[in-house]
Amino acid sequence: MAEQTVLVAIDIGTTKVCVLIGEIAERGGVDVIGIGQAPSDGLRKGVVIDIDRTVQSVTNAVDAAERLSGLKVRSAFVGISGSHIGSQNSRGMVAVRHDVDRSDTVRAIEAARAVSIPNTREILHVIPRGYVVDGQEGVRDPIGMAAVRLEVETHIVTASSTSVQNLTKCVQRAGVEIDELVLAPLATAEATLGDEDRELGVVLADIGGDTTDIAIFQDGSISHCASIPIGGRYVTADLGIVLRVTPDVAENVKFRYGSAIPLEVDPDEVLQVTSIGEDTSHGVTRRHIAEIVESRVAEIFRFVAAEIEAAGATNRLQAGLVLTGGGSSLTGVAKSARDYLGMSARVVGPSGLGGLTDQIETPPYAAASGLLLWGAHNWPSAEERAGGRALEGVTARIGKIFKGLMP
Repeated sequence: MAEQTVLVAIDIGTTKVCVLIGEIAERGGVDVIGIGQAPSDGLRKGVVIDIDRTVQSVTNAVDAAERLSGLKVRSAFVGISGSHIGSQNSRGMVAVRHDVDRSDTVRAIEAARAVSIPNTREILHVIPRGYVVDGQEGVRDPIGMAAVRLEVETHIVTASSTSVQNLTKCVQRAGVEIDELVLAPLATAEATLGDEDRELGVVLADIGGDTTDIAIFQDGSISHCASIPIGGRYVTADLGIVLRVTPDVAENVKFRYGSAIPLEVDPDEVLQVTSIGEDTSHGVTRRHIAEIVESRVAEIFRFVAAEIEAAGATNRLQAGLVLTGGGSSLTGVAKSARDYLGMSARVVGPSGLGGLTDQIETPPYAAASGLLLWGAHNWPSAEERAGGRALEGVTARIGKIFKGLMP
């Protein structure tokens, strides 16, 4: 009988906290067996601003997932994002006295990790992008190759230490230990991008409530990441201000009647809305609503274009733009992206999971689904567990990863 293990993912967003419990088997594959969700209002732009509220949101979402799965959550993979995230590419080099083995690649990665960063920041990920063996570039896996010198090109992701500490505190106070803090767009890519996308070059944009997380992949690996300080709630806020309605009404108008392409909306169609403090409704055209939406969506894509330029990837992303997250559900977003960026664009929901997927196959659940897949893809194999070894990138958490869940 195949050995089975359970993993937990916690996506803490500015509008909701989502918890997924998944079961993995040696044969591969992840089945979702628990889902929990709770409203979130303790974060702004991906950063904790109210610990007590965030703790309560995480607790509520975890409780819901526990009830559905019948298991008790002990530890989880937790997503992190926000404008405090930074990234850079770094190269490390080591001498090799024999054929390259795993210890040599680990030493090279550690050499690349030795970059100077402020003491107010800490390293989240050191991701190998490719190796150079005795001057030969483009090597994906150097293990077993004869070599004298091994170099590795890495992508290093850093975060504000205080933001990391506050997020960690919230999760731990909810009674959950952290297996690993994972950059949210890096995890989202696990559920939304294929190998071909990464090879051809692609930009992933996860449009959340307060932020839009960006990850750019070239030649099979990540080359740039960033967090844009604008998300779907800004569209809602614009509608609320112009129409003078409550946030709930503005949100409803946005998704039911809004569009990012005003020219595709009937200019003669009129909606009746009642402004705050008024007893009678007044008319507003759908074209006007679309124009409000378009201006903010265009701003998001101007930021995306700037990040593509900063990554040196202009005209090099053959797979175009992949949109996901709650904000990508807005009518006309993909076409707007194509118009502003001059590249192909598509809205994608998460894939790659089994089990209770009918509830989480939409874009708002891409990050949580990706965290579950990230955990599964980085989980040590039976051989490595028996030998006391861990996969690269898992060493920092291997001491506590097996806590998982208790029935």
